[in-house]
Amino acid sequence: MEPSDLTTRRNGLQRRVPGASTLSEHIGSMDRGETSSPEPETEEEADSLIRSSDRENRRRHRVRPGIRGELGNIALLLFLYVLQGIPLGLAGSIPLILQSKSVSYKDQAFFSFVFWPFSLKLFWAPLVDALYFSRFGRRKSWLVPTQYLLGLFMLYLSATVTSLLQSEEGPKVGTLTAVFFMLAFLAATQDIAVDGWALTMLSRENVGYASTCNSVGQTAGYFLGNVLFLALESAEFCNKYLRIVPKDTGIVTLPDFLFFWGVIFLVSTTLVAILKRENDHSRGRRNVPEETQGVTETYRLLFSIVKMPTVFTFCSLLLTAKIGFSAADAVTGLKLVEAGVPKEQLALLAVPMVPLQILLPVIISRYTAGPRPLDVFYKAFPFRLLIGLEYALLVWWTPHVKQEGGFPLYYYAIILLSYALHQVALYSMYVACMAFHAKVSDPLIGGTYMTLLNTVTNLGGNWPSTVALWMVDPLTSKECQGAVGQSCSSSLEAELGVKEGGVCVTTMDGYYVESVVCVVIGLLWWLWLGKRMRRLQEQSSSAWRCRVNQ
Repeated sequence: MEPSDLTTRRNGLQRRVPGASTLSEHIGSMDRGETSSPEPETEEEADSLIRSSDRENRRRHRVRPGIRGELGNIALLLFLYVLQGIPLGLAGSIPLILQSKSVSYKDQAFFSFVFWPFSLKLFWAPLVDALYFSRFGRRKSWLVPTQYLLGLFMLYLSATVTSLLQSEEGPKVGTLTAVFFMLAFLAATQDIAVDGWALTMLSRENVGYASTCNSVGQTAGYFLGNVLFLALESAEFCNKYLRIVPKDTGIVTLPDFLFFWGVIFLVSTTLVAILKRENDHSRGRRNVPEETQGVTETYRLLFSIVKMPTVFTFCSLLLTAKIGFSAADAVTGLKLVEAGVPKEQLALLAVPMVPLQILLPVIISRYTAGPRPLDVFYKAFPFRLLIGLEYALLVWWTPHVKQEGGFPLYYYAIILLSYALHQVALYSMYVACMAFHAKVSDPLIGGTYMTLLNTVTNLGGNWPSTVALWMVDPLTSKECQGAVGQSCSSSLEAELGVKEGGVCVTTMDGYYVESVVCVVIGLLWWLWLGKRMRRLQEQSSSAWRCRVNQ
């Protein structure tokens, strides 16, 4: 969203852009009898004013910071966002590791709560923005302790993660979820602090680079913590591509990786705390003032927005729109790993998708820039449902194409093509939704308004994914063959059957049941509620305006 003349979007709060003034301020100054400076009475006075103005303009031109003068700040922001992406990438790799250890899908569902904090950070962002130690720094008051805790949690995990993943009773999913949830919560809090710091760390001329640092840094950090880690941790990948003499382990292990980044977090945070001041007054830079609403006012504003009939209807639709895609998005990758596809190969398939993910928003935005962006959302919806059925067919086909040495090249080409089509449909819906958010958000409270809608959109994708993972096992039917009187209704009964010479055979995979049910639900949503969402575009702008501003 392009920021309005009065506000910029950060952390769900409103901040006055330095130098901007509101209409009420102008009216207030007139009521107080304040007027502008009188016009010069003589030609000499006019010349003097002109010369003074020229000197002021030249002085401002000299002190205006260019991009070269702020490369250090941009590099620091980029580094902080990279650090933020590391725990997110690691959290994304754990489900694949757990799946290779045959944990239940209920355990996977429980672990999926790890990914919720970034969808809920709006609820504690006002606290991060309002509570701080002014002598230490508004953003450093949260950034420094948050990153220290991230580093300490990583060091703790480096010493315990092996026992948590390889205990005799199986992986301790509850403890893993608690620790990685804290990592994600701290990373989300760090994101709030860094986003806010970017407003004062960079000059007004260069503040646009903050969003670039955010997207590039987070993507790079996630790549390091997910794709690169899974590749270097895989003995098969390292022996095939990076080693001459094969070994039983990868080049790095999860404890080593966690210890390395834990140390990086602690060292870099110490350097930032000691060496970096929040407001640099050198080179003529001025302290950039920030005005925020109080915590109570912000929460009251959020509640008043949600109570609006159009917003309430739209949020309800956003919370249910992704039910039809939940099985395809949350379960397919784990099913492929269960079928024998190496997890590092699946992770590496994300690499060729990066150029597509960069180009898609640019291309799609041409069709969502008009007055009806949700038309694109509506048209892409059924195609994404069909891709979900194609994913189920791909999972069914995977065991039939597996060879002795792995999977043929054409199999990975089909997965890559399927993933590319999925990304086209996904980004079409995402860009359309973001365009509509920008279109309807009240410009006077655009930051809070937009962040609320984005939070609801993200939450609408998280809860169906958790439920989809949770329901795979209850919907799956198994029977014990070779052992009379035994069943496979639980893991204990399955172990008993195996001891007596039996084997558990899946007669009905819950993933396929879910895939069909989700597509049916999604189709009904598209036919009924999808049309209702399109009609929201016909509402006047006053229907979306918050009453506190009327």
